[in-house]
Amino acid sequence: MSGSEAQSSSGTLYIVATPIGNLEDISLRALRILKEVDLIAAEDTRHTRKLLSAYGIHVRLSSYFDHNEDQKTPYFIQRLLNGESIALVSDAGTPGISDPGYVVIRKAIEAHIPIISVPGPSAAITALTLAGLPVEGFVFLGFLNNKRNSRRQQIEGFRDECRTLVCYVSPHVLLKALADLRSLLGNRQVAVSRELTKKFEEVLRGTLDSVIEEFSRRAAVKGEFTLVIAGAEKKQQNAEDFEAQLFDELRKCLQDGTLSRRDAVKLVATKLRLPKNTVYQASLQL
Repeated sequence: MSGSEAQSSSGTLYIVATPIGNLEDISLRALRILKEVDLIAAEDTRHTRKLLSAYGIHVRLSSYFDHNEDQKTPYFIQRLLNGESIALVSDAGTPGISDPGYVVIRKAIEAHIPIISVPGPSAAITALTLAGLPVEGFVFLGFLNNKRNSRRQQIEGFRDECRTLVCYVSPHVLLKALADLRSLLGNRQVAVSRELTKKFEEVLRGTLDSVIEEFSRRAAVKGEFTLVIAGAEKKQQNAEDFEAQLFDELRKCLQDGTLSRRDAVKLVATKLRLPKNTVYQASLQL
């Protein structure tokens, strides 16, 4: 390992992103790391073995998934403290993002073990780029709950969110989830991505009503789904309320002294979509 990839007497934990479908999407750096580590902690060893076999990698695998991460984490931490390096991978995409990984990453931080993220594919980001919806800011909801009441509560919490929403949905609840989104959020624009980067990749764009109609006509709903949903329309504010919000945002940015006036103005101008000069003049009144 070179540079910052080899430091301290302990080994290094590598968070390695892997393809979300197309094996050609793995990076050269990810392949190198997977070849050089002492152990690969995999969400599903059978799934990961197919990837490793495709690139002639023969490193030992150890399972690490939702139901054994509390049990296996001490084992991995001890091996890291003994000087071995471990690559953490999920079945697809980046570990820790709606996939196992948080527990061992948290414990590695507490043990002062070096951690390096090897970036790569992400279904959420891929779907966002294809959606044709605003992406200046977005909110990632993870997986929508499979249980109706929990799912509706989850969606309800984002009813007034103006930023674009991104979430994953299991195929067997897709239509029910789309119906819940329609009833709670209204007939918003949505992009439904299926089987991203795979042979039968599909992106269906339109209103929630139109995509519900399309999937209702299909004999079967199969694949891995990512939804990108338009945010709520911004409510009109009167001038007095908007001015109060502007001053409030500036105070929050400036009160602890960590941001310069210039940086605070830039941050607030971006958030409220205002000219920097307008925000700067307001900051002088504080």
